[in-house]
Amino acid sequence: MSEDRHRLVVLGSMDEFVPLVRKARERGWHTIVCDGYPNTPAKLIADESYDVDPRDADAVARLCAEVGADGIVSSYSDLLAECCANIAQRAGLGCPLPPDRLAYLRDKSLMKGMFDELGIPYPKTARVRRGHVREDLEGMGFPCVTKPTDAWGSHGVRVLGDAREVEAAYDEVAGYSDAPYIFVEEYDDGLEFNLMSWVVDGRPVVLEVADREKSDDGEATVPWVSRIVYPSAHTDDVLGEATEMLQKVAGYVGLLNGPLCMQFFWAPGRGVRVCECAGRIFGYEHELLEYASAGAVCVEDLLLDNVYDPVAVSSRLEGHDPHLADVAAGLYFHGRDGRVVSVGGLPDESDPLVKETIVYYRPGEIISHQVGDKPYAARVYLCSPDRGELDRRTDELFQSASMTDGQGRELLLRNRRKVPEGTA
Repeated sequence: MSEDRHRLVVLGSMDEFVPLVRKARERGWHTIVCDGYPNTPAKLIADESYDVDPRDADAVARLCAEVGADGIVSSYSDLLAECCANIAQRAGLGCPLPPDRLAYLRDKSLMKGMFDELGIPYPKTARVRRGHVREDLEGMGFPCVTKPTDAWGSHGVRVLGDAREVEAAYDEVAGYSDAPYIFVEEYDDGLEFNLMSWVVDGRPVVLEVADREKSDDGEATVPWVSRIVYPSAHTDDVLGEATEMLQKVAGYVGLLNGPLCMQFFWAPGRGVRVCECAGRIFGYEHELLEYASAGAVCVEDLLLDNVYDPVAVSSRLEGHDPHLADVAAGLYFHGRDGRVVSVGGLPDESDPLVKETIVYYRPGEIISHQVGDKPYAARVYLCSPDRGELDRRTDELFQSASMTDGQGRELLLRNRRKVPEGTA
């Protein structure tokens, strides 16, 4: 092995990390994949792999020294971004933000304080303590959304109708965080968006704005994300205001080069209200950017460039237009707990609109919602130059997709496409 060959630690080993490891290896780099899960997809293709929990920053930092790592990378989850920053600081490796600054993009209490200082609007929020729920919710409107202080992956997020329901759910929500309180926000009924940007030399380049659509069949505690569409039909309505907010946040935390994403609401005449900002790329949807840009933007390339050559990111993004060349949609199928007996109605890649179909549960496997389990029952990525065509195929797949148990009970939550008011 060449002495000048980069030795890159990749923090994370699930299927989302497979393209990242492959691209690093294509560049001739030695890949070292590390997390607490054995025999996972990215570990099977890496040059080396280790089963070490990334939350143990000292242990992974020692591993970095032992394997001679000269770089570390992660993304796709707030937890892994935080772990990466902690490990990089201990191991003397580069990272977009040190832990104390990344905390403003992870800890909701610090984040809300930052928004207040920057004048960035967000839904009315209260810190709610155990045993003081009704007192702390005084003056709040309902329905409301509960959130743990520093959890990830929508754990503990609930839409609730009154203070009594918050009291009943408190222990479950608080269990995802060590903080002595939870956050409760007034429910925002505006349109919802995801925005991915990359900060280059201190200035955010908006990669895309996406429509974040949800479904609700009355059975789930909280509406679930069922479709994300790149680019948003409202890109021009929100782009200017959202970019100004990103610039303020990047300056506040001191981010010069790296990912900065934002989830927000918007309604005509009211403007943007921010749900949260994140110092990582959105997982299980960033592929849509590559599809919709006809391959012009690949997040894995940006992540890898940023480790050793941030100047290359500037070249890749020069002249980037967030309106994108095509329209891509991610369809996310969620399931109820149960043993899968039959799977049907999901397309394969012979369908001209389908870029990828991933079925997470096969017959005989059990759908579960414990922390660390598979995030979806299935997902399908579509791409077309025509949004109408994409909508029609979405509706067909939302009707046909099925996973049933031994009693014939449908395990998939029934997705419904969000139809704009005034349209059929």
